[in-house]
This record gives sequence, C-alpha cells and structure tokens, in this order.
Amino acid sequence: MSKKQLVFDAFDNKITERVPVGFWFHFAPDNLFDNRPEIIQRNIDGHQKYYDEFHPDFVKLMSDGYFHYPNPTLEKIETAADLKKAQSGLVDEWIDAQAALVKELTSRFGDDVATFYNIFAPATYLSFALQDSGDKLTLAKLIKENPEELAYALNVIKKDLSKLVVKLITESKASGIYLSTKNIQDSAVTKEEYHKYITPSEQGVLNAANAVSDYNILHICGYEGARNDLSVYKDYDVKVINWAVVVEQVPLKKGKELFGGRAVIGGFANTKEGLLYRGSKEEIESYTRNLLDEAGTTGVIIGADCTIPEDTSLERLEWVRQAAANYRK
Repeated sequence: MSKKQLVFDAFDNKITERVPVGFWFHFAPDNLFDNRPEIIQRNIDGHQKYYDEFHPDFVKLMSDGYFHYPNPTLEKIETAADLKKAQSGLVDEWIDAQAALVKELTSRFGDDVATFYNIFAPATYLSFALQDSGDKLTLAKLIKENPEELAYALNVIKKDLSKLVVKLITESKASGIYLSTKNIQDSAVTKEEYHKYITPSEQGVLNAANAVSDYNILHICGYEGARNDLSVYKDYDVKVINWAVVVEQVPLKKGKELFGGRAVIGGFANTKEGLLYRGSKEEIESYTRNLLDEAGTTGVIIGADCTIPEDTSLERLEWVRQAAANYRK
C-alpha cells in the first residue's frame, strides 16, 4: 500500500495496517511574510531535505513567504468603512506564485505521498492586515461594532482563496488543503456572532476545496497558547480535524466524538517544553501507545498541536512512527 492510500484510508475511517504519523516544520520561520526568491528557495529546499531524510507519511506543504495577502484594497485600513472598498481579483500574482511553489513540490514528491497546502482562513489574513492599526481595528471590535463591513471584507478574501485552492488542487496536484483558523481571542465574541459573520467565509473556502478534493484538513490553531471553543467548528464540512490537544486539554478520543467520529490528527505538544522535543525514547514510545490505547487506531493520525520546532530531531519523529507501527492491543 502506498503512503498516500494509507493516509486516505485513515482519513476515511477505514482499518489500516498501521496508524499514520504526520509532523511539519516551518522552513523559513524568520521570513513568513517575505516572498523574495531566496526565501521561497529556502522553503523548497527545506521540504526536500525533510522528505529525503524522514520519508513522511504525508507532507503538509508550508506557505512560508506567503503569509501576507497582498490585496491593495485591504492595505492601510484606517476605518471600518475602508473594508467596504475591498475588491477581489487583485492578487493573481500571489495565487500563481503559490501554485508554482506547490507544483514544484508535488512534482518532486511524486504520487506516493499525500500533500496538503497550508491556507489561512480569511479572518486570519485580515487580522494580519489590521496589525498596523494597533488596537484601533481588531476582529473583536469589528464583529461588535461593524459586523457587516467585516463580513463584506471576509467574503472578498474568500473569493480569492477559493480561486487559489482550486488551482492548487486541480493544477498543482496537491491532495487537498490544510485550512488554519481559530476563535477570535476575545471572550465577548459569542459563538452566534462567529457563525453569522466569520463562518460563511471559512466554509466557503472549504466548499471550494471540497468540490475538487475529498481530503481536506481543518486546523484549529492554539498558537502561543490561544484557546478555542472547538464546538464552533463541529458542523464544518471537512474530512479531518487537527486541534491543539495539549493546549485545549481535549484528547483525541473526546475530539473525535465532538466531530461526529471524523478522522483526527494530533496528540503531542508542539513546543520546546513538550515531550516530543525533550522526552526520552521510552517516554515518547509510551506516550504514543497511551494515545492509541485511548483513541483507538481507526481514523487517527498521530501528530502535534501545530508546527514543531525547526530543530526537532527527526529521530524523535521516527520513534513515534515505529511505536505506532508496532502498536498492538
């Protein structure tokens, strides 16, 4: 069985010969918003080195260099009214550059391994654009004070991202996308507000991806300890879910139940204080077995809360993979 089929079977909740393992790194962590050719080449070379040395069960294709959504109508936003000036269809160069990156990587890796490209949710790209305004304009303030303007801008971004994901899958041959989202980090924002003003843009991107691939991943990001109400996403139409198991204190089994039995990815912390980075071989193997004792082996992929430190030894990842491969209950 190819690794691609192994992963697809796990995503489909089929019984597999072993539990797949998936971890990922940033390959240009200090230049995530910088798409100069030398930065993109670092990204490509980092993927290749990782693939050659670890032979991963699947590859999360990193968008290092393309974190900035360069829509001129959503730059230098000074008031909420500026969001109504947003227009889609102005970032074709950005879309084409990422399609070229993904095509380069998928052509290198061939058809034996599944690949999933990192895409941020529209609200995340907008939050990056709002950073220059300081506290004057934030997602939390906009959803309370200017929700219609917010929804309008997110819909514009959704249109461009939908074009991007279709191109990545149909032309660049990615297996699917890895859509990264998180709650607005303000407890005053209600689930109902999120669903009304944020969810349509996120589900819109997923709909575009689902139209051309059965295999797409939702990542609910716990970056720097961000906390999320996972139930916000329980009805999203997506095949597989990855969340910060350690940050949220929601184990794989409980999350799998929350998401209606769909496949899940995770289990390990992704920080330098975590077991994957610091633990002994015996501790990591034991932890892997405990994860599978609790969550089972069907529709489960062992991974981490998020991107792992770039200096994590690949030997440690292999300890996890071998423990999962040798697991018997």
